[in-house]
Amino acid sequence: MPTESPEQITPDDRDWTWVLDRPCPECGLDVRSVGCEEVAQRLRANSAQWLPVLRRRDVALRPDPATWSPLEYACHVRDVFRIYDRRLQLMLTEHDPLYPNWDQDRTAIQDRYHEQEPSVVATELTAAGQRLAQRFDAVRGEEWSRPGRRSDGASFTVDTFSRYLLHDPVHHLHDVTSRPVAS
Repeated sequence: MPTESPEQITPDDRDWTWVLDRPCPECGLDVRSVGCEEVAQRLRANSAQWLPVLRRRDVALRPDPATWSPLEYACHVRDVFRIYDRRLQLMLTEHDPLYPNWDQDRTAIQDRYHEQEPSVVATELTAAGQRLAQRFDAVRGEEWSRPGRRSDGASFTVDTFSRYLLHDPVHHLHDVTSRPVAS
């Protein structure tokens, strides 16, 4: 069941790197308390928590015209897992790479998130989360301090990158589970 036109969403242009310095007041996650060696398991757990969301009868419905539906958020999380897997590969194989820019809002429109099949998204999200978790499982010792940069200049180490990344799917799961199911 398609949602309203995706063009109605106002792009989120906030710089979320502040989550590395303080707890998120919306979802409650304090990534400072998460060890980098915990990230892989938390990503696995998070990807599994999306499965019941994607089976909800209201999965394609937006709570209001300016907020993504649970389906659109799940598509975004799937793509975050894929993009961050590529970025992590770059950080582990190149010296201080500059990641290619990713316009998440343009991707949502071009890939028609609002029309994707929830069961397919569930399979893809789980697979992407598992691949990313496996890549983090393989990070060892000094690799956690390898640097990388976003196109806006924000710098990360694999450690800070892992915890910054973790906030995104946790926060979006909170976004979709803190609202009541549509009747």
